[in-house]
Amino acid sequence: MADRWLLIETFGGPGREEPTVIGIGSTPKRMVPLSSVLARGRYLPDTLALVARVVATKEPLRITSSDGARQLVGVPLVAFTGRVHGVYAWIGGPDELPPSRDPAGAWHFNLTTGRIGGSDDLLDLYGVPPELRRTERAMAEAFTRLTTNADEAAGLAVIVKAQPGAEHQATWSVRRDDGQIRAAHFACRAVAETGPDGGVEVVLRGITHDIGPAETTPSAPTRMVLAQQVLAAQQEPGKYRAIVNLRTLRLLRWLDDPMPDIAWTNDAPHPPGLHPADLSRARDLSRALAEGERVSDVVRLRSAAGGWVPVRIEANLMLLDEHTTAAYVVLTRAAG
Repeated sequence: MADRWLLIETFGGPGREEPTVIGIGSTPKRMVPLSSVLARGRYLPDTLALVARVVATKEPLRITSSDGARQLVGVPLVAFTGRVHGVYAWIGGPDELPPSRDPAGAWHFNLTTGRIGGSDDLLDLYGVPPELRRTERAMAEAFTRLTTNADEAAGLAVIVKAQPGAEHQATWSVRRDDGQIRAAHFACRAVAETGPDGGVEVVLRGITHDIGPAETTPSAPTRMVLAQQVLAAQQEPGKYRAIVNLRTLRLLRWLDDPMPDIAWTNDAPHPPGLHPADLSRARDLSRALAEGERVSDVVRLRSAAGGWVPVRIEANLMLLDEHTTAAYVVLTRAAG
């Protein structure tokens, strides 16, 4: 392992006492137990101790192995919330220098509040200039720079179900702010946590790992799959398509450019929202849709200027997995 770093997740969660490996060098791994990667060798206890100390201190650490024959180096991946989502670990000879590390960053989706956040490491990976960085964003903003793979529905299902212990891994493409398109492998797990008010919140903890240029990484989606081509062919001027969480009525993602003049990001001058007088009707529409009906109505959404914009919505039920549904919604500006 002296020529490669181990990327180890420390998300926690039910039944996950031992950290798992999600990357060796630039090669993604599917949450392989650390004991399997190190073959239960003599440096497994030292590595476990290294990871535990890095998680506790949230600082880089160098230690000497118990037998004195190796050095171990650990570097934390700390999320905006202050939790350590993962540790880069390297084992080498006493006089060796660690190799360079691939960029990686920590992130969280709070599935209870609908807010997300990323670490500075993640924003470095995205190439975001310092003056444009924000600590928290709306969930739908996460998809604006991503080209997803055929497993997107499975990823959205994890968000909609919000069940502690649920996991997902995939390789998608990321368009950096400087225009570069990178292959990014991500791994995440939903964990129940205590929120600021003492209530239980379900948080999706994740790590994104830059594994190379998208055009030279076979697992990265560089072209539209057939379903995306069909969606693109159906696009019409003045109509804006989105996927909405039926349970929370929150926007999951835009399928096209966002609808103009609608407040939907966390940095909008006025918070996104549905007119209070329309909330009951929107819930009735959601229930009807969940029962298999196609629904259509006019509701008022918060405008970027602070007022309310009448919007006609036409929605169909869409299946994310065998047991999970969402709403495929077409929005158009209504008279009023």
